[in-house]
Amino acid sequence: MLIKVNDIELYYEVKGKGEPLIMVHGNSEDHTIFDTASEILEKNFTCYLIDSRGHGESTKTNNLDYRIMAEDIHAFIKSLNLEGCSYYGLADGGIIGLIAASKYPELFKNLIISGVNTNPKGIKPWTYYVFKVLNFFHPTPRFRLLLEQPNITDEELKQIKCKTLVLTGNRDLVLEEHIKHIASQIPGAQLKIIDGESLGSYVVHREKIAHIITEYLRPDLVPNKADEGKNNSAA
Repeated sequence: MLIKVNDIELYYEVKGKGEPLIMVHGNSEDHTIFDTASEILEKNFTCYLIDSRGHGESTKTNNLDYRIMAEDIHAFIKSLNLEGCSYYGLADGGIIGLIAASKYPELFKNLIISGVNTNPKGIKPWTYYVFKVLNFFHPTPRFRLLLEQPNITDEELKQIKCKTLVLTGNRDLVLEEHIKHIASQIPGAQLKIIDGESLGSYVVHREKIAHIITEYLRPDLVPNKADEGKNNSAA
């Protein structure tokens, strides 16, 4: 489906039934990276899988800016009356979520983000230089976005009011100390570092992210968690 927001059209697919969950991919990807995860999540959530502007089947544009993309998501949510939804974003999708949550504190009920950085220096140096070389030989708005943005301040992070889970793999492209700092600046945020995983290895065409999201949003659906709750109540 297509919806017009901010003078462009965003493509999205809707799967499942239940509480709304928006899912947004990373740089140079599209909504199909969530195909495996959404098969699990759609049993308990209404999944809105979105192609960011300039990606997938959304409007082709060179006007790529994380703050504009956050406004796209805000407009999407307002248009479909999804305020108070949950949001998951990988890399660029997570950055967009951070900006939207900081500017519109009531927009999300829950925010889950993977492999995010708040400025280009948050990426491991060798990764940054790889992007720089690639952009030198094949300059694109997508590479330029990675090299010049985001520029999210600690004060903006402190404005986030929704329940937040910050995810990273211990082999992620983002510096671990950087992701730890991000989590420390968001009030009440939880940080989960996943052993043996890289940026998208537990997300792209993977079931693992679905189980992490479900456990965080609906612990009552996870048998062990439910048992723990009963034991705690009995105690």
